Amino acid sequence: MNTLSRRSALKKIAGSAAAVTAVASLSQRLQAAEEKMDTRMKGQINHSVCKWCYGKIPLEDFCKAAKPMGLQSVELLGPSEWPMLKKYDLTCAMASGADNITFGFNRLENHGKQVEVFTKMIPQVADAGLTNLICFSGNRNGMSDEQGLENCTVGLKKLMSLAEKHKVTLVMELLNSKIDHGDYMADHTHWGVELVKRVGSERFKLLYDIYHMQIMEGDVIRTIKGDKGKKIESAAPYIAHYHTGGVPGRAEIDDSQELNYPAIMKAIIETGFKGFVAQEFIPKRADALASLKQGVNICDV
Repeated sequence: MNTLSRRSALKKIAGSAAAVTAVASLSQRLQAAEEKMDTRMKGQINHSVCKWCYGKIPLEDFCKAAKPMGLQSVELLGPSEWPMLKKYDLTCAMASGADNITFGFNRLENHGKQVEVFTKMIPQVADAGLTNLICFSGNRNGMSDEQGLENCTVGLKKLMSLAEKHKVTLVMELLNSKIDHGDYMADHTHWGVELVKRVGSERFKLLYDIYHMQIMEGDVIRTIKGDKGKKIESAAPYIAHYHTGGVPGRAEIDDSQELNYPAIMKAIIETGFKGFVAQEFIPKRADALASLKQGVNICDV
């Protein structure tokens, strides 16, 4: 082969190699872009998680794992734990400070202690840049639902001016009294909605726990969205926060249980909800974080 032909051949080979390299580079970039797209959240749901369901995982390790999953919040934590969340650019979408579910606002004799606790907590929540603080109705213990409404209204109104001043919302959780929290008073949506109406402040709303309300009343989507034809009022304006959980058993929220979470999330979005949806199921599988990631992805519609 003469010098000219050899030079031409080398140019062709070099050109082919360059083309292969360019194609490979483009392919890698496209694959990376696709992978990035697959992990990017759709932005219609603000994702949170309840830490108590993952008690064996140290909080810092949990925070490190949470952010890449698309979680923006780790919740039901108290003041000593909030700095760790901030370190990992996470918030606490539902702060905790009064955790006795049976000792709530439905008894007048409880109001002194409740007002004391929440008067201390509300400024702390605000100073930390948080906006929601959980509270509970307490158990019936023979009390009528109407009396409970009256008593809760009296107690909560004592805190509304402080809550309004600090722009902190007290959020009462709806829980089931059939399986998990026997005799709990705020166990139906209509009771909670009536209480919000009576308190009459934007700084008191409900935590609608989908797991608990499926057990107690079902009809989740119609409850959230309402039904004008059936004269059913939407509960959405009275709800500040949502929790998930598989029914039955409070396990993973995939097709192993009865609720259709993508449909429920779409219904929540249609109401214009801008708050947080928190995963509150108890993982049954060995890889708890994989179950959590799956739950977040299921709700990211």
